[in-house]
Amino acid sequence: MTRIPILLLAAVAAPVVAAGTAAAAFVLTGTHRELGVSPAEARRRLPGDELLPQADIQNDRAITIAARPEKVWPWIAQLGQDKAGFYSFEVLENLIGCDIHNADRIVPAWQNPQVGDPFPLARGMELRVARVEPEHALVITSEGGAAPQDMGFEFTWSFVLSWLPEQVGGPGTRVHVRERYDTHSSRVHTITEFTSIASAIMSWRMLQTIKKLAEGAEVPAA
Repeated sequence: MTRIPILLLAAVAAPVVAAGTAAAAFVLTGTHRELGVSPAEARRRLPGDELLPQADIQNDRAITIAARPEKVWPWIAQLGQDKAGFYSFEVLENLIGCDIHNADRIVPAWQNPQVGDPFPLARGMELRVARVEPEHALVITSEGGAAPQDMGFEFTWSFVLSWLPEQVGGPGTRVHVRERYDTHSSRVHTITEFTSIASAIMSWRMLQTIKKLAEGAEVPAA
């Protein structure tokens, strides 16, 4: 009689253990930190790095889009919870109350981000625009931002566009997204490493969506 609950427990626990093991493997190998980037790109200095020189965690994700920077930049310029959203998994984001509505069109009123502008991530969590270089770079920072409580780290988020006129497959715009964290304790460092796995998944979805939008392809529902 005791075999049934034990088997049920094993069946329930197996995927949890597997997921935990996979997550641990990602963290130990650092796979989640670099998606779509070369070692040289991960080492390259980007706009915004200077704002957090003591960062102890850095995540890099990149994609090549078959469009010129002026076609890609408008989708970057209107990022934000109160604007175009983040082109990621809207349903999942809203399940935790983020109130995000991803745009599938360019909105002129959202095309002029300025240094110092608020950059909300969700209700009650706001970063700031630190640097704007149209058609090249948008840098977001936690400095001057607001959150329900101390996050335990400082943060920068950079979106950098580079035109590649000559490459295999034809010319395109390289979009490089970098997150940098300065964690304040070993506990926060460990937590941030694991949350970076979710960030990798969400960021990859975002880049794939921006690619489709900029290239004029149909975007599947989130």
